[in-house]
Amino acid sequence: NHDQHSRWTRHFPTWFSPFQTCFRHQAQQRWARVYVQGLCSSAPRKSLQPLADQVAPGKQDHLQHFITDSPWKTVGLERIVADRAQHLLGGRDAVLIIDDTCLTKFGSHSVGVGRQYSGQAGKITNCQCLVSVTLARDEIPIPLRLRLFLPSEWSTHPERCVQAGVPAEHPLGSTKWELALREIDDLVGSVQFGMVLADAGYGVNAKFRRALTDRGLRWSVGTIRTQRVYPAHVHLIPIPKHVRGRPQKYPTPSEEAETIETVLSREQWRRVIWRQGTKGPLMGTFAAKYVRLADGNENARGQHLPGEGAWVIGEQRARGERKY
Repeated sequence: NHDQHSRWTRHFPTWFSPFQTCFRHQAQQRWARVYVQGLCSSAPRKSLQPLADQVAPGKQDHLQHFITDSPWKTVGLERIVADRAQHLLGGRDAVLIIDDTCLTKFGSHSVGVGRQYSGQAGKITNCQCLVSVTLARDEIPIPLRLRLFLPSEWSTHPERCVQAGVPAEHPLGSTKWELALREIDDLVGSVQFGMVLADAGYGVNAKFRRALTDRGLRWSVGTIRTQRVYPAHVHLIPIPKHVRGRPQKYPTPSEEAETIETVLSREQWRRVIWRQGTKGPLMGTFAAKYVRLADGNENARGQHLPGEGAWVIGEQRARGERKY
């Protein structure tokens, strides 16, 4: 461990030097380097006081100034991170993971804080929520982007955002999936990946799925058991030319939509081992069916017409719980 730490300490200035060029002032360059060293240190907590005790004893004020009062742009830093991630992991076997990171907070003054769902806490709580974009391949993830989501109690009050120091270019009123798409668009061309992954918080949104398809991206996303689907062979019954009363605006599907829970309950569930883990084989029980998603326009009866085709997959967990 001591040898590893010694090698890392010697190698760190070389590794960090390209990032240093993104800071305009010498003081920023110095304290950026010290701050990152602190984040990588053995400090029990990564708040400023214990961090400074590890890498800059007695200089907490300098670190505090770098973090809170010394403005610098993230664009250049993010570009270097993306280039390095592409070099290490990029390719058709890599995946781009969209997720939330929530930080539990007390009070109401921290920027973007509000009562909202936290995946980390598993409930609605007072927290800040950030949209994260991570490039991963095999067992290695590299975080690329982290964007603060502003809930409605912030996005509808621009003066509150100005007071808290939210940059003018930060999009107000954007949903999480819109923030994610903006980051994906910015990364396309910088990093190569074969598929976009997201949990049900994003996967249930038809606009998000459709936007990924429109961009020519392959995707695999979580969804809920009540997601409605049509059989793959569904077709639309043409609108009659001569009818009394108001003419139909949309045609009628030839089949009724059902939930994916119902559709997969009729399929054969099979046990699958997908790879060897550190504690033995990773296995689960799965069922799959190719369908048409019920996410098209609504007809007069309130039915969503058939949308794009997709595989729906069910996984039965060890305790009997099913995920889709």
